Amino acid sequence: MKKSLMVCVLLVLLFSAVAQTKTIILSKASLKDKIRGGWAGQTIGVTFGGPYEFQFNGTFIGDYQPLKWYDGYLKHTMLNTPGLYDDLYMDLTFVDVFEKYGLDAPVDSFANAFANAGYTLWHANQAGRYNILHGIKAPMSGEWKNNPHADCIDYQIESDFAGLMSPGMPNTASAISDKIGHIMNYGDGWYGGVYVGALYTLAFTSADMNHIVKEALKTIPKQSEFYQCISDVIGWHNKYPADWKQTWLEVQKKWANDIGCPEGVFVPFNIDAKVNAAYVVIGLLYGGNDFTKTLEITTRCGQDADCNPSTAGGILGTILGYDKIPAYWKMGLKEAENIDFKYTTMSLETVYAVGLKHALLNIEKNGGKIKGDRIIIKVQQPVAVKFEKSFDGIFPVAKIPVEWSANKEVASFEFDGTGFVLKGETAQWASTSDFVFHTQIYIDGKLIESPELPASYTTRRYELCWKYDLPKGRHRVEIKILNPSKENTFTISEAVIYSDKMVEGLLANDKAVK
Repeated sequence: MKKSLMVCVLLVLLFSAVAQTKTIILSKASLKDKIRGGWAGQTIGVTFGGPYEFQFNGTFIGDYQPLKWYDGYLKHTMLNTPGLYDDLYMDLTFVDVFEKYGLDAPVDSFANAFANAGYTLWHANQAGRYNILHGIKAPMSGEWKNNPHADCIDYQIESDFAGLMSPGMPNTASAISDKIGHIMNYGDGWYGGVYVGALYTLAFTSADMNHIVKEALKTIPKQSEFYQCISDVIGWHNKYPADWKQTWLEVQKKWANDIGCPEGVFVPFNIDAKVNAAYVVIGLLYGGNDFTKTLEITTRCGQDADCNPSTAGGILGTILGYDKIPAYWKMGLKEAENIDFKYTTMSLETVYAVGLKHALLNIEKNGGKIKGDRIIIKVQQPVAVKFEKSFDGIFPVAKIPVEWSANKEVASFEFDGTGFVLKGETAQWASTSDFVFHTQIYIDGKLIESPELPASYTTRRYELCWKYDLPKGRHRVEIKILNPSKENTFTISEAVIYSDKMVEGLLANDKAVK
């Protein structure tokens, strides 16, 4: 009896080991075609959605409104609106670091490359950049107490490279995202990039979109709101399989309140990762592997309506491969493929080749083999990454104006709560001034920080100051400028106030400031 039991246990262990070492075989041509499809799909998607970026907040784009696409649109946009392609040139920053320093490049190589790049950034990226430039290294540069935009979409839109260089290997992509994604994000903001990376890896091994969407979610901890939101979308798709708008409405009802991003609190604007990832998944599920339907639905969901179809287009482009992306969507693509993305020395043609090179290296590094034209990939079963939660136990309860005039050197405000974010500007658009405001922040009469606030737009601090973990009660905040400047802008607009409980009702603001 004991011998039989031992044999059964050994058989179970053997079958388990076999399951864990499953392999797939792709030809080198097929692998290259899928990688090209992923990069081309991103570029097509962001170009298509560009005109609608944050033009439809808290609503979707109606069916009666046509969405434009024409021959030559790709090349025209790449040449004349190069800043649209942050989805691509951010990815390429990290691809370039891998190319220069290898697959084991340290996190500081990626952080410094992105922090010192010439492009303009916003939200979590800019907050992370400021942190890196002022000595707060990754992963603390993305941690929510250091970054009010920790849950924003930033790494989600620039994580495509992690999946495209890790075909069939979601856990390898997650490890890359752990290193790079925490430069600018944390919690749900980081999970957005982990999930997108996993979607890409599985797009090499399956064309079943329902399977891909569900399987990729296994990389995300179940207790996270990101997991719960995407799980809800999958469930609503099952309940309303022919009505993407009903699923969109369910997302809006349950998940559309942004508590983190200071620009998204109490307004329709929502750059939260999980909500925009929900729109990507809506496009992928309801698009039915049809490139046109997928891009159109994802774009019509609104909010970050260029980044979301870029993500969806890249994932579906990987499934289909470059050759099977419909000709309609590749109109003018050939003419655009040799144009370097702004702020980089890489074009699509370049990244097609470099992307294949990195994928082959990564396959071998993770137990796969290259035998001539046969690429043997050791497929991984997705495993959940560690649990993180941003803005834990805090809730926005008010926005209050902060009086300020250009000739003042001190501003102050009072509030009831546990924290605040002070919004303002020290840099005008495109400013390259090397001037830096030196300031002091006092809370309840105690100096808590002396932030340097650059007047240069690329190195600016995205918010003037913030503090989340104050004891609940009445507080006074004072900001002093030590070196006022008539030549450089310094404005204060409002403060977002936080407390430990949500305040409901008409007098919420009144309760927070009285």
